[in-house]
Amino acid sequence: MHRGVDVDIHLRPGLDNDNFIAEALGNLAAFRLGRERQERLRWQVLRVQSSGPKHHYRIVLRHPDRALDLGFKSDLGKTLDELSACSVDQLHEELRRAQADGLRLVPLREVREEVDFWQDDFWSAIGGPSGIAPPGSFP
Repeated sequence: MHRGVDVDIHLRPGLDNDNFIAEALGNLAAFRLGRERQERLRWQVLRVQSSGPKHHYRIVLRHPDRALDLGFKSDLGKTLDELSACSVDQLHEELRRAQADGLRLVPLREVREEVDFWQDDFWSAIGGPSGIAPPGSFP
């Protein structure tokens, strides 16, 4: 099975019914991309609970038969940007239209994101995710 593509969705804090908004954005984006590219896609829309009251959303997409091409993530971002301009009422209408066109709504799933507190001195010495550390900084 191919890994697929995942994109985090961060909504503005304080939105009413943010679960619906994230579910609608994820489902509509995946459905539209599948239609535009004429591909069968599978997806999940996740509410990712971090420690404390914080959460964000994530859409995970994959093709059941092959790996997705390199431009897929960019296309997904563009589609999500277009949909993010919609009001809640417009999202309801877009969902209704998409369901009439064949969208099978994938319900929002909740998952917990575990924080990795492991500290690796070697990783830190080479600059961590930022790249190579300055000369002489190795222990």
